[in-house]
Amino acid sequence: MRIGCCAYSYRDALTSGSMTLEGFLDAAVAMDADGVELTTYYLKQSDREYLNHIKRECFRRGLHIAATAVGSNFCQADPAKRREHVNMTKQWIDGSVLLGAPCIRVFAGPVPPGHTEDTAVAWAVECLQECAEHGAARGVVVALENHGGITARAEQVLRLVQLVDRTWFGINLDFGNFREDPYREFEIVAPYMVSAHAKTHWRGPSGEEPVDYLRALQIVRTAGYRGYISIEYEGRSDPATAVPSFAEELRGIMRRLA
Repeated sequence: MRIGCCAYSYRDALTSGSMTLEGFLDAAVAMDADGVELTTYYLKQSDREYLNHIKRECFRRGLHIAATAVGSNFCQADPAKRREHVNMTKQWIDGSVLLGAPCIRVFAGPVPPGHTEDTAVAWAVECLQECAEHGAARGVVVALENHGGITARAEQVLRLVQLVDRTWFGINLDFGNFREDPYREFEIVAPYMVSAHAKTHWRGPSGEEPVDYLRALQIVRTAGYRGYISIEYEGRSDPATAVPSFAEELRGIMRRLA
């Protein structure tokens, strides 16, 4: 497994302008990350010239672009809005090709008021299938994150995997997003992983609890996962120091499991 870092870990600095995307790449190099996940919220443009620039900047720093990430919602009741999010995702699948990223992280969305979960799932499946087919034609894997809504529990995620049923579709396992019985849920989802997000904590019934990464990474390793563990820091400490420290912690655990 490899250490990655999500641009989202530095969201406040990137949003305020106190850090540029190139500055984020420098931070990833400083923590000795193998690669980065480029959250598209922080890409200034989507044209070829700009994406080629970012690709070159990553290459010059020795960073692999492990994935891109979009904030999709395929459960919206308005078909026009679902279409908008499908088109946006397909646009960034094309952008991922330009960047050389083999994977794009997506969300499914929450059940909208006045509708059933089964209806929302049907909408999401249709959208995810279209995106996965677009990705398949371009060599980009679509990775659905367990991110609340219709993906809040592992059983819901597994249902979507089975219904979407596309070769170029898999799961981005976020170790901090299951709320009930995370380690059991990791075991359910791990066989379908194509990428992962590492948060320092998960939110249980009694509040935040540290993720046991020795246990968590052993679970996904046993399932055959060997890809990126990309840090998505959401803690209260300054990411400038907290993210590199977390990266070193994960690196030590990976060495123990090797």
